[in-house]
Amino acid sequence: MKTIIKNAKVITMNEARTIHEHCYVVIEDGVFTAIEHGEPAEEAAKGANVVNADKKWLMPGLINTHGHTGMSLFRGVSDDLPLSKWLAEHIWPLEQKLDQKAVEAARLLSMVEMIESGTTTFLEMYHLHLDDFAAAVEEAGMRATLMRSVIGLCSKEEQEEKLAESLGFARRWHKQANGRIQTMLAPHAPYTCPPDYIERIVEAARQEGLPVHMHLAETRKEIHDYMDEYGMHPVELLQERDLLSGTEWLFAHGVHMHEQHYELLGAHQAAVSHNPKSNLKLGSGIAQVASMQKHGIVVSLGTDSVASNNALDLFEEMRTAVLLQRGINEQADIVTTWEGLNMATSNGAKALRFANLGTIEVGQQADFIMLNPEQAHLHPSSQAVSHLVFAAKGSDVTDVYVQGAPLMKDKQLLTLDKERILKEANEQLRRLQQ
Repeated sequence: MKTIIKNAKVITMNEARTIHEHCYVVIEDGVFTAIEHGEPAEEAAKGANVVNADKKWLMPGLINTHGHTGMSLFRGVSDDLPLSKWLAEHIWPLEQKLDQKAVEAARLLSMVEMIESGTTTFLEMYHLHLDDFAAAVEEAGMRATLMRSVIGLCSKEEQEEKLAESLGFARRWHKQANGRIQTMLAPHAPYTCPPDYIERIVEAARQEGLPVHMHLAETRKEIHDYMDEYGMHPVELLQERDLLSGTEWLFAHGVHMHEQHYELLGAHQAAVSHNPKSNLKLGSGIAQVASMQKHGIVVSLGTDSVASNNALDLFEEMRTAVLLQRGINEQADIVTTWEGLNMATSNGAKALRFANLGTIEVGQQADFIMLNPEQAHLHPSSQAVSHLVFAAKGSDVTDVYVQGAPLMKDKQLLTLDKERILKEANEQLRRLQQ
């Protein structure tokens, strides 16, 4: 079925930074086949599903490159603590109580929140019930990079069992759901995975042709402890063991690094998921995004879990990211407005290694969202890019499409039962807290 979205303002996010006024897009077999000004000809529209955007803003779907949706029942349960205490005293004990029903409720809740706020693609790094979640993602119509993360503070036998689980899941689901689901391998972090175990995981990823995702340099304490134990920064250890080359790396956070570390990551085409709100809430610090960009690192945006954010709204995330860099560097153009929007779209696609995604162009995957600009905080409405970064909210999103299929139209979810999901999330949290 051919779909035509007409009467839209299209923010393409292409390299030329093109914005089309009053145009229409044509979608066939899940990809954009035309982007034209004016109205579609009667012959072209014949037999097509024609949608009148009514002057809405049409842009690429947002891409969240780091998160833990399985933790979403923990929103607000532990505030005002640094990462180490937050994990050890609250999050990890709560996770021991999680079962399949609780994790399912958390993840469905997350997908509702993401779709409603314009996220079409996301990354899930977690260790529980991944096959069930992959099936739920496929049914909901979203795009995702999924992985069974592993912690290596255990025996060699248990390490191998965890890696086998991770590999099994990756093989079962990589490039499934019509290409909407991809997988990675995921050592949790240098402080929870000994170097030999990280090396083993990277070797497996190279053999399978899979990228690797890992938390890196999130807190100053983490780095101090690592230096005490290994005598070097974790990036330096990865380099010493030749684990950066020949591997497609996506690191989360990268807050506590120095110029030589950015240089190493850039030289090996690594990507970083910047999670500014989570880093701020946990008092972890502020990543030097401008330095990452200078060394050619692909910087994308992640929310982390709602337990440390507490929202999955990437409009909030991009605004926070841009403003933080300008403030700490005392320079108003150090991360430009366009770069902020790019981090949430095109760079997200690059970080997750999704081809033909993240821009509105002919031949690209038709993952897009529409926003209603007829609101006071988006007027005067002529400067769409500025408004998207500095004024827009997830609640401004009205329509969400993935591979040309609608997941939300006029703010009505089409693939998820919101009322049931909200009720179940609250019931599951009450059960866990008994």
